[in-house]
Amino acid sequence: MSGAPPATAGRLAGRTAVVTGASRGIGLAAARAIAGEGARVAMLARSGHALAAAATAVGPLAVALPCDVSDPAALGDAVAELAARFGGPPDVLVNNAGRFTLSPVESTTAEDFAAALDTNLVAPFLLVRAFVPGMRARGSGTVVTVGSIADRVTFAENGAYAASKHGLRALHEVLRTELRGSGVRAVLVSPGPVDTPLWDAVGPDEREGFTPRAAMLAAEAVADAILYAVTRPESVNIDELRLSRS
Repeated sequence: MSGAPPATAGRLAGRTAVVTGASRGIGLAAARAIAGEGARVAMLARSGHALAAAATAVGPLAVALPCDVSDPAALGDAVAELAARFGGPPDVLVNNAGRFTLSPVESTTAEDFAAALDTNLVAPFLLVRAFVPGMRARGSGTVVTVGSIADRVTFAENGAYAASKHGLRALHEVLRTELRGSGVRAVLVSPGPVDTPLWDAVGPDEREGFTPRAAMLAAEAVADAILYAVTRPESVNIDELRLSRS
């Protein structure tokens, strides 16, 4: 992202964005959609090789920034690099990175529970804490929180994930209240089941009571909802979008 960005047109031309969990699934689709509207997009994810390939696929407006968002020190380094690259806070922050495992509460280790909270809740908090002051000072910016049906509905074996997503929804609600009137927007996008690689280890097609992958939302549908929210007039805040398969 060094030097002048490629000349481009679009509803987000000249803007900057940060997308976490961007090497695959919803994050990759969101990065592609946002870059497609002209924004420079920093894509964060743990997997360096996969992330580099994803950024190449998104195009010249994208840059790969390998980072384990569950590691506060690594995230701090990434925030410093982003500030240097962008010259300030991004115009759009998409908190999407997620950790999803299934286990009954009594079988969930303390380490696994903490890991879910670190990725799904603490990392978004740290990114908000890093970027929102600059957005507020500028008087503009959009923080998109990618939630889940699990941020309001409980399912068996979902103790760690549901706890983190319920907390994430609460964080969004507090942030929206605190930012009202500041020019900075807070948006919650909460989809039902989405066909992403997070399901690979679960095998929902073979498990009773689970939505088959063919009946899930596509990642691109969620990305389209994110793009809709961030391209509204600056005077309009989309408080919450809940998505389901029609």
